[in-house]
Amino acid sequence: MKRFFVLTSSILFFAASVIAQDLPRPQTTAPVASEAIQQGNWMVGANVGNLGFNFKSDNFQIDLNPRAGYFISDNAAIGAEAQLGLQIYDGGEIFRYGLTPFVRYYFPEGAAPTHRWFGEAIAGIAGSSLKDSNDDAIFSGVWGLRGGYAHFVASNVALEAILGYTRTSADINTGNSTSGLSLGLGFQIYLPGRANR
Repeated sequence: MKRFFVLTSSILFFAASVIAQDLPRPQTTAPVASEAIQQGNWMVGANVGNLGFNFKSDNFQIDLNPRAGYFISDNAAIGAEAQLGLQIYDGGEIFRYGLTPFVRYYFPEGAAPTHRWFGEAIAGIAGSSLKDSNDDAIFSGVWGLRGGYAHFVASNVALEAILGYTRTSADINTGNSTSGLSLGLGFQIYLPGRANR
């Protein structure tokens, strides 16, 4: 019994001494927003949206949008985004694809050293493996407007939340179209250009 008491006391003393130490907290913010979005820099990243699984219908869906862009001026970037999506359901699957160039602008109004608001426009082509009739188009136009918030968690990494409206008639019957609001989460890595190193 005496050994048990000594062992328990030693473990509790050790645990208390570890907890009492001033351990460094993980970095959750970085004051570098203006340096990351300078002319000549690059951005690469991805947005993830529509991730879900329906247990009743055995329906799984994920959309992934990798992207790359170049800052043509301070606060303004142009680039391209791949539209990739997969929906697996009982009896089949649908694969969605597309390429959408984008223009993004980071607003200096309301900016802080650790975050920025931005607006974005996309326009391009998209399609899917869904076949509804003989009149299906392999590719169709897609366009959209988005707004978002970028929070810098490191000197060159930002986490983003994006709300947008997208319209497309990709690979469906003539005259019909798919459009709607979407909410996505993503990240961007900002790489300095040669002039900014």
